[in-house]
Amino acid sequence: MSLTSHARTASISPSRRSWMQLAGAVALSAAALTCPTPGHAATPIKFQLDWRFEGPSALFLYPASKGYFTQAGLDVSIDAGSGSGGTVTRVASGTYDLGLADMAALMEFHANNPDAPNKPVAIMMVYNNTPAAAFALKSSGIKSPADLAGKKLGAPVFDAGRKAWPIFAKANKIGAVAWTSMDPPLRETMLVRGDVDVITGFSFTSLLNLEARGAKPQDIVTFPYAQYGVKLYGNAIIASPKILKEHPEAVRAFLKAFAKGTKEVLLNPDAGIASVKERDGIINAPLEKRRLVMAIEQVVASPDARAEGFGQVKLPRLSLMASQVGDAFNTKTRVNPEAVWTPAFLPSAADLNVLPARK
Repeated sequence: MSLTSHARTASISPSRRSWMQLAGAVALSAAALTCPTPGHAATPIKFQLDWRFEGPSALFLYPASKGYFTQAGLDVSIDAGSGSGGTVTRVASGTYDLGLADMAALMEFHANNPDAPNKPVAIMMVYNNTPAAAFALKSSGIKSPADLAGKKLGAPVFDAGRKAWPIFAKANKIGAVAWTSMDPPLRETMLVRGDVDVITGFSFTSLLNLEARGAKPQDIVTFPYAQYGVKLYGNAIIASPKILKEHPEAVRAFLKAFAKGTKEVLLNPDAGIASVKERDGIINAPLEKRRLVMAIEQVVASPDARAEGFGQVKLPRLSLMASQVGDAFNTKTRVNPEAVWTPAFLPSAADLNVLPARK
């Protein structure tokens, strides 16, 4: 498929001339997307995750372990992250070429740094829905979002759920709340101890962390933002403008290899977790498998992902998110949705057909 025909089938056409020029570069280099030619050096790509080596990182560690990136002519290194905001900043600085980051964090960076010369761009959606959620214990008497009004909430200042709280609160008509800040390792502990009434965090992270701290699943009340009127996109693969301009064929090859690996991990989570165990030998494999399966069900192969297609976004929804993020995050400028996203490097529709059939 030529890039021109692919762009017509993608969810959003790039609005800026530069992206059209990049798309042309990808089309011209399409022949280079097969196995590397003997004697040609592999293209180095530095990739940073949004967080630690946990279950969901299998989506990236598995294709690396299987050699799919190498077979595509790439020399990919994958590092753990410390939050989406840090990943966006490091890709913008050129420390990393690609990364996995929350779409809201990317939008915030664009809107607060309008003159930055190297603003990263999202090139493939991975978490079609935000994993953000609010958590409480049943003993608190909290049964619905309306019960959260007036409560003491806790989360790190950079937490995606905390930053998007105004959107969740507006959608559910929740009154004023009081916030307490803490480092990530203390978040779930403070809820179990009763220091706060509610916490926000990623659903597949905080829920399992609460269980690890003694809370029983039946005693935890969870309000996933995506199920309560918040249709924000979650984490996407982001890229530096430099690598998009200098190595467009390598970027497209990376996404194709990633999609291949993702399809296999969705069918065989155990194999995915084995790749995480290879990278970090001290992980709790059964726990991380649960985390991975939760991520797959809630944000990777969610109903919205099936409706829109894996890896893709829809402009009306992205535009609404841009407006909501600008308001909730009180950004310096408004968010231009077409400046933060391009579909020009997505693999073919056949390659993006990774979601398993519904059971």
